[in-house]
Amino acid sequence: MSTSQSVSIFIVEDNVWYGELLEYKLAQNPDYSIRRFTTAQACLDHLVEKPDIITLDYSLPDGQGDQVLRQIRERLPEVAVIVISGQEDVRTAIGLLRQGAFDYLVKDEETVDRLWNTVSNIRKQLTLTRENNRLREQIGQKFSPERAILGESPQIQQLYGLIDKAARTNITVSLSGETGTGKELVAKAIHFRSERREGAFVAVNVAAIPRELIESELFGHEKGAFTGAVNRRIGRFEEAHKGTLFLDEIADLELNLQAKLLRVLQEREVTRVGGNARIPFDARLMVATHRDLGQEVKEGRFREDLYYRLLGLPIMLPPLRERGQDVLVLAQAFLHEFCEQNHMAACQLSSAAQHKLLQYPFPGNVRELKAVMELAAVLADGDTIQPQDLSLRNGAANGTETSNGITNESLRTQMANIVQSYLDAHNGNILQVAAKLQIGKSTIYRMVQNNEVRLR
Repeated sequence: MSTSQSVSIFIVEDNVWYGELLEYKLAQNPDYSIRRFTTAQACLDHLVEKPDIITLDYSLPDGQGDQVLRQIRERLPEVAVIVISGQEDVRTAIGLLRQGAFDYLVKDEETVDRLWNTVSNIRKQLTLTRENNRLREQIGQKFSPERAILGESPQIQQLYGLIDKAARTNITVSLSGETGTGKELVAKAIHFRSERREGAFVAVNVAAIPRELIESELFGHEKGAFTGAVNRRIGRFEEAHKGTLFLDEIADLELNLQAKLLRVLQEREVTRVGGNARIPFDARLMVATHRDLGQEVKEGRFREDLYYRLLGLPIMLPPLRERGQDVLVLAQAFLHEFCEQNHMAACQLSSAAQHKLLQYPFPGNVRELKAVMELAAVLADGDTIQPQDLSLRNGAANGTETSNGITNESLRTQMANIVQSYLDAHNGNILQVAAKLQIGKSTIYRMVQNNEVRLR
């Protein structure tokens, strides 16, 4: 089989002189690796080499073109077969093309040039296909559990096993855990390791979409369905066809829309707002929330029937404060990534800085740690992170204490401090800061409106 740059070509032609002519022409491209055969059986015997292209003489001493083509396609369905015939028979050409031949060329004075052009076109397609396969492989490696979710704690090792199990089937996955624990990252790891990895991964943060737009966002709308609907819009369920739909913060979905979502999941079809047509879809569903959905059901804020429909395989992500030494593993990884992206010298954590990180409860979890480490890389003098470079603040005395000793006020204060630091570093560019911190821009706008942060 050829490498990513070369193209392997079999020439099957019983006329030795004509076969040499085709080989001479194609050999002008040094990237073409060519083998020539005079019988169909000789070609079939060497199909284990998996050529990219086969030029096939229609009339061979040991087989007609349609019969040989059928045998080739049965063994190598992806190979491009160009049939070359001495007869200009439209019905024969149509029949061979229907059988899967890439092209049908008639032997005349222009055949060699047409063959050159056809092979060039096939090569362009092969290059594109190989590049797509390479990118898919890279994405799959990037989102392998061990690379996407770093850590060595028992909780993370158990999480790896659940990701692998989820990737083997299309079962609905319900992810839960505190904000910032990496629920979307786990969802992507499952998607890119599943059979649906070639389909789209469509993520929707239910809490970030205005109530009046969420139905259109999920199910789409027809032109004129409401004021401002100047064009038809495809909803996220349709976008995720043959892929995965990830609904984050599912507990924020209003009760009336929960009923519509339940019906969509039961019928496996959507109806766009303002339309009547039922549109089938085939998408795997994953949902996430930082709330206790079971408790939401008890308190009447979430439908019990939808809850059981979404439960599927439940995966609970542990908070960072329960992951022990994983804090240091993640901190060093975030430092390395940030320094590399910003062309900075590699940074290391001092022993005192490591101790400070291990003592801090990280109410914002992995997302907070990432922001703290990136800011530390900017503040550090030299290539070693010291304790004073770590912007960790334990909150105000007036905060309301939770069961784990963390105050609501401390979390809000810490978040505001981090956002303010990033706004200052990026000249108040809210879109850039939202992308860097992986939070919604609406969150930052609200913080500005509430005077928690300022645009200086």
